[in-house]
Amino acid sequence: MLKLHYAPRTISVAVAIILEECGIPHELIRVDFANAEQTTDAYHRINPKGRVPALETPDGVLTETPAILEYIAPQLVPDTAFAAAKMRELMSYLNATMHPHHAHGIRGERWADEESSFADMKRKMPQRMQECSAYLDDLLPKLPFHAGTLEVLSDAYLYVVLTWLPGDGVDITHYPALAAFQHEMNTHASVQAVFEKGML
Repeated sequence: MLKLHYAPRTISVAVAIILEECGIPHELIRVDFANAEQTTDAYHRINPKGRVPALETPDGVLTETPAILEYIAPQLVPDTAFAAAKMRELMSYLNATMHPHHAHGIRGERWADEESSFADMKRKMPQRMQECSAYLDDLLPKLPFHAGTLEVLSDAYLYVVLTWLPGDGVDITHYPALAAFQHEMNTHASVQAVFEKGML
């Protein structure tokens, strides 16, 4: 059975949504960030990066959300090469641009040592997240697939990132395409299941 190492309200929850959506048997193993469990030798033996998610499979451990998502549900990659590339483009943007902007507001020590730098990054973060939200709001209607149906892997990834917006000082109602996407995603049983488990 697959074992998903996750922490609540992190991007690892996107993997849990897809596991639920596809009905894939799995075990959830919570990593206690509050007590820095991700820094322990025991967890580093599973994922030396000290991050989540980590997925234990019969063939070994996988890390990095986009890779894990494609492993567990390749059927949720669009059929055409262009649509598949656009889905991966979206996940790459979330992974490499929006997620780091979010992290600058709460984990500044990854990029700097001075307390004044942490405060500056935290002040800047809402602006950067607003800019990302505006970009995504414009992008969603142009994608070669309907976002929000949970027929593509990027839906779970985007959904979890959007749950961070209130804490990042961004009002999603200012972005109608994102708000509609979030509303549609909330109707899925798999999304409701992760909420019921206290993961989001």
